[in-house]
Amino acid sequence: MDTPLSTIAVVGLGTMGTGIADVLVRAGREVVGIDISESAAARAVAALEASTARAVARERITEDERQDALARFRVYSDLQAAAAADLVIEVVPEEYGTKQEVFRALDGIVRPDAVLATGTNALSVTRLAADSAHPERVLGLHFFAPVQAMKLVEVVSSVLTDPRAVDAVTRLAQDLGKEPVAVGDRAGFIADGLLFGYLNQAAAMYEARYASREDIDAAMKLGCGLPMGPLELLDLVGVDTARTVLDAMYQASHDRLHAPAPILKQLAEAGLTGRKAGRGFYTYAAPGSAEKVADALTPEVSGAGGAGREVRSVGVAGSGTMASGIAEVFAKAGYDVVLAARSPEKADAAKAYIATSLARSVSKGRMTAEARDETLDRITPAGSLDAFAEVDLAVEAVAEDLGIKQELFARLDKICKPGAVLATTTSSLPVVACARATTRPRDVIGMHFFNPAPAMKLVEIVRTVLTADDVHATVREVTAKIGKHGVDCGDRAGFIVNALLFPYLNNAVKMVQEHYATLDDIDTAMKLGGGYPMGPFELLDVVGLDVSLAIEKVLHREFRDPGLAPAPLLEHLVAAGCLGRKTGRGFREYARR
Repeated sequence: MDTPLSTIAVVGLGTMGTGIADVLVRAGREVVGIDISESAAARAVAALEASTARAVARERITEDERQDALARFRVYSDLQAAAAADLVIEVVPEEYGTKQEVFRALDGIVRPDAVLATGTNALSVTRLAADSAHPERVLGLHFFAPVQAMKLVEVVSSVLTDPRAVDAVTRLAQDLGKEPVAVGDRAGFIADGLLFGYLNQAAAMYEARYASREDIDAAMKLGCGLPMGPLELLDLVGVDTARTVLDAMYQASHDRLHAPAPILKQLAEAGLTGRKAGRGFYTYAAPGSAEKVADALTPEVSGAGGAGREVRSVGVAGSGTMASGIAEVFAKAGYDVVLAARSPEKADAAKAYIATSLARSVSKGRMTAEARDETLDRITPAGSLDAFAEVDLAVEAVAEDLGIKQELFARLDKICKPGAVLATTTSSLPVVACARATTRPRDVIGMHFFNPAPAMKLVEIVRTVLTADDVHATVREVTAKIGKHGVDCGDRAGFIVNALLFPYLNNAVKMVQEHYATLDDIDTAMKLGGGYPMGPFELLDVVGLDVSLAIEKVLHREFRDPGLAPAPLLEHLVAAGCLGRKTGRGFREYARR
């Protein structure tokens, strides 16, 4: 185990095995590719030839380096070819029986000092090691697809693993230009342990017909900056693979959030496993294709379905960052805006904040000075809601307190003209409770903007059971006119984004609370392995731990699922006044301004 890992056997030449072989040969390793399928081996060779040819075309390697790399890759159909390997990495199908058969066979083939690694992303490394004649040399080496691009490698130890084996594969991962993260043996490890719970909830949300597949995916991409929506990602990973991973996670945790959504079983057993089958949650041009094609579930381009009410003027209630941002968005889109605060001074300060924001846009060349002046001229500050008497759309962006919002809606009911649309920007409170504070609940709807409103493209459009069709159509039309992407959802806690995002954040806190992984390792794993723009603890500290805890409590009260109960560590930090960046300390410490 102390010898360099120069010759490496890769058992299983599917997409993952081929990707691992690719990065190994480019790093100068001798690679023995083994697959019982001759066609799979041939595809692996062709894929390596194609990827190295692209690398030459992009001037990343020379033609001589390409030929050297290809010469280091040899394929076989018999495990005996692994006899001289320093390290064997198995990436065969995600089934205990298949993997155990490989490990038992390798015991009689490889040298006693060879390291055996499983590429599993869900199964127990300990269980696989226990079946080996030399469990101390067995560990997990979890790469992420596409291997050539993804930097994360999870190095998984069991209680039986020799530390020298861990050190050897960690050095290898570093030599490959990867970021190795050491983790213990539990289902899903770090990245998939957090990712698949989120994917499962998205599948359940779609199965419940709460929102369309397109709106769920758009919400998470635009609201969280993710490279793919959860249903798109399930199709890429494979619906059958996701079901296997979740099954393993549920067996270990008995957390209902990990119990595979029934739709995953239905799709998998019907052979609708995602891109590789040509159909999963979406339909694709051909098996293996990334090109989505229209099917019976594809929404019509027209979208709104019916005519809305005319909107020429908009009232925005509030003076904080969100209210100012929303007022700026409407004014830039050409609407006359009344910006009402609790006093004329607060309203003037909010308009001054908008002026500063627009000045930054001018300095960065995003808008002209003339457009800035025209935008500011459209905004009229007011010290009272009475100024909303003639607006066509009133949008409240006051404190996230139901009592305060209900009082405001009761006042809007008396002030606003008949036919005016009344919208709340709440991120977690029941919209219908605001509607019931008025005598015209049909005119009330949710418009959940994301912060900062001028930059974020998403608006969650929240209908209650009382919202009129033309009110919904009005808000869809207005959302499009202000350059935002509207997604439809029902009036339940968290809507789409927060209902999927905050359980994921809460589970990350539980990982730290249980001493499974460090803050840094979890943040690294989710950025490098999941493509998240920020790690969960970076995000929690930005959002504010008090805000996060409040949302978690709302979700827990609404759905009554024990898995949604706020992590005690989160509650303790909030009780201690450690609320994140705004207080200088949350999960991490920050320099005070």
